[in-house]
Amino acid sequence: MELQDQRILPAIRKMKDLEKLMRSPYTYIVLLDSHIGQLKSIVDLSRAHGKKLLLHADLIEGLKNDEYAAEFLCQSIRPAGIISTRGSVITKTRQNGLLAIQRLFLLDSSALEKSYTLLERTQPDYIEVMPGVIPHIIREVKERSGIPIFAGGLIRSVDDVEQALSAGATAVTTSNKELWQHYEGAGKG
Repeated sequence: MELQDQRILPAIRKMKDLEKLMRSPYTYIVLLDSHIGQLKSIVDLSRAHGKKLLLHADLIEGLKNDEYAAEFLCQSIRPAGIISTRGSVITKTRQNGLLAIQRLFLLDSSALEKSYTLLERTQPDYIEVMPGVIPHIIREVKERSGIPIFAGGLIRSVDDVEQALSAGATAVTTSNKELWQHYEGAGKG
């Protein structure tokens, strides 16, 4: 995935936010909460505006989060990529040639070690580290995995964004509209 210097990945929960982002300079957009019945029209709308949607498979109402759901999303909906905490979804996404983003909740040292084992198995295109406000962990995961990092969760300020980027994150996912606007003014975000 070539982010074209996009440092912020706007993460949306509401359709009105998606509509606003259609007129923004951001190319990649993360869709968090959605309903299975809306997906095709949302992806088609985004594509018509030159946007690349990354769907969070774990947060789609009406769709079980498993490899069959991933196959359906890849074959029928065709977003730019899929985000999931589930290894089977990431593996199926990669097999279908879409961007696979493994979301990791790093709650403690045990979760971190289990995540390294998962990453060896799934080999995602990107890792989303949650929470994204722990720079030394972002740095460690990037160095140990060799996989580009998105930092997400609890990103509340420009300083949070800058610290994550300085620690080696390729981009920051955030639903904070003020941060979208702040970085939108700086070119591609």
